Amino acid sequence: MVNSTPYIGRFAPSPSGPLHFGSLIAALGSFLRARSLSGQWLVRIEDIDPPREIEGASDQILRTLEAYGMHWDSTVLYQSQRLDVYQQQINQLLATDNAYYCQCTRKEIKAMGGSYDGRCGSRIQPHTTGAIRIRNRYGVAQFQDKLKGIIAVDSQFAAEDFIIKRSDGLYAYQLAVVLDDIYQQITEVVRGSDLLEPTCRQISLFKLLNCPSPDWLHLPLACAEKGRKLSKQNHAAAIDTIKPQASINAALAFLGQPQVETETDVRLMLEQAVDQFNLNQVPQQSEILLVT
Repeated sequence: MVNSTPYIGRFAPSPSGPLHFGSLIAALGSFLRARSLSGQWLVRIEDIDPPREIEGASDQILRTLEAYGMHWDSTVLYQSQRLDVYQQQINQLLATDNAYYCQCTRKEIKAMGGSYDGRCGSRIQPHTTGAIRIRNRYGVAQFQDKLKGIIAVDSQFAAEDFIIKRSDGLYAYQLAVVLDDIYQQITEVVRGSDLLEPTCRQISLFKLLNCPSPDWLHLPLACAEKGRKLSKQNHAAAIDTIKPQASINAALAFLGQPQVETETDVRLMLEQAVDQFNLNQVPQQSEILLVT
């Protein structure tokens, strides 16, 4: 039976700095996957952590995508405009005893062996302030990745009641990303392999919310050295927006795809890249060291 559900993918950067080569891989990989399946490609700005955000970064990211010929469908979704939605869902989870307040400190959790043991969820007199944790009733410990096959995580990590709203009032990534994927009807998430473990928690939350989970496809990370991915926190250099052709071909090579003609408009380069895209050629390892 042929799946008739239209493909909807997304690229969801945080505005903590300009796009670098590592984020270009995630953007290009998700774009090629969506376009090669004649699907939609959406862009979401994950701007719910103000202390980590840089003023003007959101616009800079969007202009960079345009410079690289990656034009998105529909309007850009900003998480900062959906805080009421996140809070309404939390209120409902609290009201149905699917979430609870927790006041345990990192030091206390470390004393538990490094994994939270759920003690605040079993209090006779529940807390009414603090961080808010989900009652992780499903504890998903493995999932099927479209590139890597079966991914399994530590069972203790999988079963942990995880935070959906921090004690400082900021909404946690795990909650926001799941609610946004549901809202945008994402059918497949294409992103970096640094998010393999959180995927199990997100699937657990999809199940708790009685919503279908998207498919998952985790791309290799570009690393300057083993275990150290390129990131804004590591001061990775911004990609060239004036002459993007070389960076596009470098990202294609990283993803195991054929090179395309560089002496042309970026839109034509991407059209050729979409036509040639082959998921079976994407490396399956989680990290790839960049040759300097």
